[in-house]
Amino acid sequence: MATPPSQNGIPTTTGLSREAGPEDGLGGTSGLLGGEIEIAGTKVSRLGLSTMHLAGRGSWGEPASRAAALDLLRTAVHSHRITHLDSSDAYGPHLVEELIREALAPYPEDLLISTKVGMVRPTPNSWAPVGNPAYLRAAVEGSLRRLGVESLGLCYLHRIDPEVAFADQIGVLDALRDEGKIRHIGIADAPPEDVRWASHYARIDVVQSPLNLENRDDPLLDICRVAGIPYVAGQPLCSGELAEDLTAALSWVLDQGDHVAVIPGTSSTTHLKELVQAVARPLNHPSGTRITTPGWLTP
Repeated sequence: MATPPSQNGIPTTTGLSREAGPEDGLGGTSGLLGGEIEIAGTKVSRLGLSTMHLAGRGSWGEPASRAAALDLLRTAVHSHRITHLDSSDAYGPHLVEELIREALAPYPEDLLISTKVGMVRPTPNSWAPVGNPAYLRAAVEGSLRRLGVESLGLCYLHRIDPEVAFADQIGVLDALRDEGKIRHIGIADAPPEDVRWASHYARIDVVQSPLNLENRDDPLLDICRVAGIPYVAGQPLCSGELAEDLTAALSWVLDQGDHVAVIPGTSSTTHLKELVQAVARPLNHPSGTRITTPGWLTP
């Protein structure tokens, strides 16, 4: 397999090929939480919401209270103006997509619902990638049905399956985009070399990757910045380890660049309000200075 053409390590065969500029609309200030960012052709709040925690424990089965899960979704979108929800067919599995439809359909025009395919749940405590093209196609059809839409605004490959040719996994999503069943393709939780390979076979519109104060070094941050691609930061609270100072945790992530959005997760409307307040309350550090040392975490 040949190495993808690149310039300074950035593929030149697709959208991962140019320096982002102001005209890209990748960041800025607005009335939206954390400012505004364009993801998958939609201007959304930089503070999004991961819906992983809306199912039962371990994102498996029914939540403790279905009514509470529905209320959280409605509160996030209608009360707090969060306009970016991140989901997956593996959450539940399948259940969270159904909750989103039940809570929010018909959807607001400015709401971006992203979902992921390519991960199965053999047991409540296990996750496994499945990249068979026929399975991925069926998974997209299932997400369309559960969400009640004709086209997915943003669909990620949840994980790369090492047992299936890379070109086949990305290729089927690209074919589904050509068919209009997917409008934008993302790749999630993949190392930089895999993102480069993915972009060799299809245009990659969004990258999602874990980023937080405990895991700061991700080369994809600069790759996406140079390429003009939104970077969606998952696990910003490091599975709860950084929950004591939400402002520090979320502000640090958002401070990494205007091309960055953040998707913390919660199952509590009280915690949701705290997340919103944390983003609305900027850290007291010198203007224009990125938070790069733990010193900024204390008053």
